[in-house]
Amino acid sequence: MVRAVEVASFGCRLNLVESEAMRRAAECAGRENLVIVNTCAVTGEAVRQARQTIRRIRRERPSAEIVVTGCAAEIDPWQFSQMPEVSRVLGNAHKSDAAAWASLQPAPPQSIMDAAGPLHIPAEGVEDHTRAFLAVQTGCDHRCTFCIIPFARGPSRSSPAEAILASVRRLTDQGFREIVLTGVDLTSYGQDLGDIRLGGLVKAILKAAPDLERLRLSSIDCIEADADLFAAFAEEPRLAPHLHLSLQAGDDMILKRMKRRHLRADAVRLCADLKRLRPDIVFGADLIAGFPTETDAMFENTARLIEDCGLAYLHVFPFSPRPGTPAAKMPAVAPALVKQRAGRLRLAGETALARHHATKIGATVRVLTERGGFGRAADFTLVKTEGAAPAQMLDIRIARDDGKSVSGAVLPGGRPARAEGAFAALV
Repeated sequence: MVRAVEVASFGCRLNLVESEAMRRAAECAGRENLVIVNTCAVTGEAVRQARQTIRRIRRERPSAEIVVTGCAAEIDPWQFSQMPEVSRVLGNAHKSDAAAWASLQPAPPQSIMDAAGPLHIPAEGVEDHTRAFLAVQTGCDHRCTFCIIPFARGPSRSSPAEAILASVRRLTDQGFREIVLTGVDLTSYGQDLGDIRLGGLVKAILKAAPDLERLRLSSIDCIEADADLFAAFAEEPRLAPHLHLSLQAGDDMILKRMKRRHLRADAVRLCADLKRLRPDIVFGADLIAGFPTETDAMFENTARLIEDCGLAYLHVFPFSPRPGTPAAKMPAVAPALVKQRAGRLRLAGETALARHHATKIGATVRVLTERGGFGRAADFTLVKTEGAAPAQMLDIRIARDDGKSVSGAVLPGGRPARAEGAFAALV
């Protein structure tokens, strides 16, 4: 059965959340036979995949209206508007506007860089009927030399805390056991509001939703963690002991050339401070291999960051130049060397994950089950849960590690979530 409105989403978690919000807005507007392609601009490969998907959709759905939106469409709307398969292009400034989905007419042109004022409604999305994602911030005021996203997302804007708390209460009432806060630059939350920062928001959410079992943060910038956020990790057991850090590199010269706002020592100190406050916290990180001008010694500094920060989960990206960014004009590292360094980082990531898994053998972890026979512990450990229905909280004593996940015996006392029908409003 083909849905009246379908979405093909590329890129980050925020895009997935916004895709769900757009689909619901279009369905509420009565749209039919519509396919939304929500693009990503992080790499040239992401843009290529989006164009390929648009052509495939037209072959499979010749009568469908295809609307292209997202970051790549914001950066270069012309390339998508010239595709014969595309019905219209909708910029990021309008894609969260319900009225845009009610109309068949193109939205008036508006640059996302002119966006101003708070986000009116936090975007909500659902994963595997188990956890809800809440986009509370978008945009970025920083200018990392490798990144095109600020020009696709515009300035940093935050949703007012009252709107976020209302969303959290609604999602909790619908039975979600875990909510994940996400954004483009999450730790900048509240800078445009003036009266609250991310740590204060976390505390307010946990106070307003006493039945919420887990609150998780998505990727954060290590230099902007505020004092209330540190306190929340120390004092709030329902705040998941897991952080994914936007580190990118572990060499000070490369960090300066990236125009990052932290140095290597800042990243190491952040992890040490949080580990002291919350001994069970586990870290992941984004790392770029082969940034322009990176020497062997600079790369080794990045590789050692895995040990020095105690990272367990890695997202490794071979450097991909984006036209229009300063890094694209810097002296490039040979592609073969970039590939080799990325491979080394990934291998080190596998070793780090194995080290983390070894600490779980013999321990009992509380797992939120997902579809496909897996679930996540509070520290993001992937746990096999074969035979278990999704959206349950199970206590599992870990006995085995297969390199990618751990598994063990389910202990008595795990509680199912509310009936799956409770999620119908969001799925």
